[in-house]
Amino acid sequence: MPEPLAELLKLSVRFRDPHRPEGVVRAVDNVSLTIAPGEILGLVGESGSGKTTLGKTLLRLHEPSSGRILLRGKDITHLGEAALRPHRRAMQMVFQDPLSSFNPRHSIGAAIATPLLLHRVCPRTRSGCRPASVRATRTSSRGGQLQRAAIGRALAMAPALIVADEVVSKLDVSVRAQILNLLRAVQAQNGLAMLFITHDLHVARFLCHRIGVMHLGKLLEIGPTERIFSDPAHDYTRALIGTLHGIGTPEHERSPA
Repeated sequence: MPEPLAELLKLSVRFRDPHRPEGVVRAVDNVSLTIAPGEILGLVGESGSGKTTLGKTLLRLHEPSSGRILLRGKDITHLGEAALRPHRRAMQMVFQDPLSSFNPRHSIGAAIATPLLLHRVCPRTRSGCRPASVRATRTSSRGGQLQRAAIGRALAMAPALIVADEVVSKLDVSVRAQILNLLRAVQAQNGLAMLFITHDLHVARFLCHRIGVMHLGKLLEIGPTERIFSDPAHDYTRALIGTLHGIGTPEHERSPA
């Protein structure tokens, strides 16, 4: 097995919530997992299971409450922004809602060029950041076009890891297959690792090499995709998969994440 690209070791994330008896929400609770180079790891579970919080914490967009985050063996758990900056290029995110991912005042070209300029990947004279360089704007582009642009913006940084958070959930069914095929193609072509967050089990089965199942902040099980579907180890996973065939219903406890 290759050395992990990213590792989460007993990671927990808590948020203050004065309305709860303990005063906190355990959004991610003692989760450990690894992502290998070139692997697509799916993270599935109901809304509120902690999937998005885990993905954002991996990228250090949330501060961990406990545990460790390793990137290429380097502990980045509590690095300050200056020390974290060199690692930012290696980790990119594609968000769920393409419409809110872009500044409506900027062209798509400017949006893609901005991270290149910030990380000094190329000089301003070569960035293509002129207002007329790309005529499509946030308000004039359809969801599928915007999501392609969001993927392009992430890929422009030549990252080793992309966190893709429900990237097809807001798209029409006719567009989803195109975006999924695009993700599969660019992942294979570039040898990217990907944490693919979704509540759609069909999508996870199509795209992912391994799948982890989350519920109420906990990682209940993780394994090769076909093993998860053919021989799930946890009752919750069996119930979740059963909903695909109309048999069984997963638990419906909720925890904000």
